[in-house]
Amino acid sequence: MERISITICGDGGCGKSSITLRLVRSQWTHEYDPTIEDSYTLTRDIDGRTFHLSLTDTAGQEEYRGMWASSNLRSDAFLLVYDITSMSSLDQLNYFNDLIDMESDTREESWAGDSTQKRKQGSGYVKPVKIVAGNKCDLQSQRQVSAQIGLEWARSHGCGFMETSARNTVNIEETFALIVRRVMEARRLAMMEADFRAGRKDLRNTIIASHSLGTRRAVTAPLSPLPGGPEKNMSFPQREGGKSPSRFKAFWRRLKCW
Repeated sequence: MERISITICGDGGCGKSSITLRLVRSQWTHEYDPTIEDSYTLTRDIDGRTFHLSLTDTAGQEEYRGMWASSNLRSDAFLLVYDITSMSSLDQLNYFNDLIDMESDTREESWAGDSTQKRKQGSGYVKPVKIVAGNKCDLQSQRQVSAQIGLEWARSHGCGFMETSARNTVNIEETFALIVRRVMEARRLAMMEADFRAGRKDLRNTIIASHSLGTRRAVTAPLSPLPGGPEKNMSFPQREGGKSPSRFKAFWRRLKCW
């Protein structure tokens, strides 16, 4: 069973706990009780596989942010939540995104510092996944942040994007399914990178096989406040025989791009 750790972060009152409880317990409450930190575990079957998810619902209030455990930043994925009725809650995501990016840089430097032999035996660097959720999309009459603005912020910070409603159960399961798929894709690409660095000659066959099996990278689009909003699909191009090494390296960079 694959294990994935997810940290949920964002400004106070944006609905982080509501999203978490809707997923874990199928519950929703209108009462606001500031969270310091809560942890949950659950399993989900996604694309025919079972995943064990460890969720950490973190503090959003500025006075509690200093209590963030360093372990929160070592998660496989981060769900950055803002409230579509509050522009300031979107601005607050910059703080959390900066923390995540600094941790990501530290991880990459640590991985790069390992011996070549050790890296050959393991995998490539696995970049943490970031997804932005514009919550409370049921409150359309109070909206301050358009879906387009939320999407542009997400894209500019290397994140996927969804709009959600914990109250009306809109895109809750779909958001976490997207996170799981992105994490698994990141792990798969890291293994392919390790194979490439180790000089495996069958890397080309691995890429072609993954393409032929229908592996896709989801590029999120702005979603209306309806369940199961569509995602655009973009498949990986195959390397044609006879291309120069520089062309292959350019393809490799595109393959790793988020």
